[in-house]
Amino acid sequence: MSGGGHAAKAGAHAKHKKGGHEEEEHENHERWLVSYADMMTLLMVLFIVLFAISQVDQKKFNELKNGLAVGFGNPSVAFNGGEANLLESSDSNSPMDLSSGIGGTTSDATAIQEAVQAKERAQASRRQAAAQAEVHNFDKIKQQITDALTKQGLQDQVQYSIDERGLIVTIVTSNIVFNGNEADLLTDGRNIIDSIGPAIAGLPNKIEIDGHTNQLTGGTGNYPSGWELSTARASAVLRMLHTDAGIAETRLQATGFADTKPLYPATDPRATTRNRRVEVIVLSTLPADTRALLPSATTS
Repeated sequence: MSGGGHAAKAGAHAKHKKGGHEEEEHENHERWLVSYADMMTLLMVLFIVLFAISQVDQKKFNELKNGLAVGFGNPSVAFNGGEANLLESSDSNSPMDLSSGIGGTTSDATAIQEAVQAKERAQASRRQAAAQAEVHNFDKIKQQITDALTKQGLQDQVQYSIDERGLIVTIVTSNIVFNGNEADLLTDGRNIIDSIGPAIAGLPNKIEIDGHTNQLTGGTGNYPSGWELSTARASAVLRMLHTDAGIAETRLQATGFADTKPLYPATDPRATTRNRRVEVIVLSTLPADTRALLPSATTS
């Protein structure tokens, strides 16, 4: 088809006959109404969606709160009505309160706070239970040591206590354990260590040995001061626990404190004998926040 034919055909679409005369088709000036109507429809849909998402399904929200309580280890938490709230109709929905973050009422914020508190109580309960179990294990060690000492009539030479470090086995370093100003274990002293060693040898715990002297007034013999004497006595006990009881070197440590950590003040009549001691400490393997509960767990 020639170029003139295309032009004629295009012209036929742009014209129509009226009364035998061909006239140009007028432009439609009302097309903007269509776009306006589309925009209004979209705006209406937008506001409907915004209104819909601003509503909280109270029933589902209460189910969530109850589930959080169970997950936090306290299924008895009421959450403002407990199971009764689970039966509430979704007609009781309240609009989203952006200031509270989740619900639309103060009770919703209270429920979340109660859930957090329930979790904290559950964690505290677990720590207390772990501390009590540790104390129970320490009691078994104490009984085993006491039984071995009783067979030799030496049970009065050892005392027990528990602090945040663990089990403390205190050996009163009288003249049957060490001679004055000396660090060589005597026969009864070795028998005491032989009674302690088997009870702690199979444990995974590290063992700390602390040496202490009393308020010295008569010198320290061959040692320059109480520091060296207390350290030498702690080292003598450590060496015997390693060689005779077979406790690994990596589990043992020895420290001397001289007279810096007395059990009794110098004015107390017991200071002379009771402050002169060696402590074998079975260190707890629990986390620090749980170890802090050990002293209170001994009275539970």
